[in-house]
Amino acid sequence: MQDDLTIAVRIFAWAVPVIFAITLHEVAHAAVAFYLGDNTAHKMGRLTLNPFKHIDLIGSVVVPVLLLWSSGFIFGWAKPVPVNEKNLNSPKRDMIFVAAAGPVANLVMSLLWALIMKLGFWISVSYENIGMILVYMGAAGIFINAAIMMLNLLPLPPLDGGRILSGLLPEPFSQRLSRLEPWGFILLVAMIISGLIAKIIWPLIVVEMTILTHLLDTPAELFINALRFLLAEPAR
Repeated sequence: MQDDLTIAVRIFAWAVPVIFAITLHEVAHAAVAFYLGDNTAHKMGRLTLNPFKHIDLIGSVVVPVLLLWSSGFIFGWAKPVPVNEKNLNSPKRDMIFVAAAGPVANLVMSLLWALIMKLGFWISVSYENIGMILVYMGAAGIFINAAIMMLNLLPLPPLDGGRILSGLLPEPFSQRLSRLEPWGFILLVAMIISGLIAKIIWPLIVVEMTILTHLLDTPAELFINALRFLLAEPAR
């Protein structure tokens, strides 16, 4: 019974932050595109907080869970938000803002989950079970959003970082970079399998998580042990 409860807590603590991270990332893209003149996502029902409109069963659930369980690294994808650059007020410039909106949303969510973890730490003094569930969710939320943000900021099309870089580069170089897009996903998978992505992303994730816990004066051990619980590793 205790083992079943532990598994249920882990699933719940991961599922809620993942759903928010994926949904708000995509909604941010859609909202900024709509604000800048493109209503494609809005017409297709993607400017919504309904997670079922954004979640891809394989990319948003199966792949992240298998990777997290097998390697401790998380990677996945949602249904891409459709954006028609021609409808934007200034296509090349505005695509920078549209692409950046997703990672910025994840950064904001990282901060909010850090606040929830801090709140859980306070509550756990009087109500340990409730407080620790918030701590676990907060730790998972920080980790998930940091991972999604850092991964998406890699300067490789079709990731957000690639689109941002494409918008910043002079047109000849931008076009050359854009030609990589059909091969971008294959390159990304190859980098993940080789372990290169983990070597690039992990230090950046650690830096963000360290900054957040330091800013909120949250014990680092609390966060580390929460992650160990979530990853089914023994606490130290």
